[in-house]
Amino acid sequence: MAELNIDATNAVVGRMASYVAKQALLGTTINIFNCELAVMSGRVLYNRDTFYHRIFKLGRPEKGPFNSRMPDRFVRRVVRGMVQHKTARGRAAFERVMCYIGVPDKFKDKKLIKIAKEASELPNLKYQTIGKLCTSLGGRV
Repeated sequence: MAELNIDATNAVVGRMASYVAKQALLGTTINIFNCELAVMSGRVLYNRDTFYHRIFKLGRPEKGPFNSRMPDRFVRRVVRGMVQHKTARGRAAFERVMCYIGVPDKFKDKKLIKIAKEASELPNLKYQTIGKLCTSLGGRV
């Protein structure tokens, strides 16, 4: 099987996730590195309030829904939203996607590619890194 190593630095999360989901459904194993440096476009306070509501206001703390505040798990959850994770094919595709904070030692010698549109190419200047968003929600990077 093919393996794809993606550098998420300064990449727009939604665009990157849609590409990753499509490749995973085609059978490619995907590793995403530097998830804390990926970017979510939109107003900073709007994004924070949306995820704050999703984490702290919906459901019951003991029963869920559970949303992680770690950047690597946050990005993986975005990818899960773009795969049919309730079917066997989608579940297998989602298992082929792994996200990391930074670059682990066993991947230091691998070549990383950039695939998504960068934040500097956005028409507006309203964006925030996933690391800062997760930190504002109470997570640790």
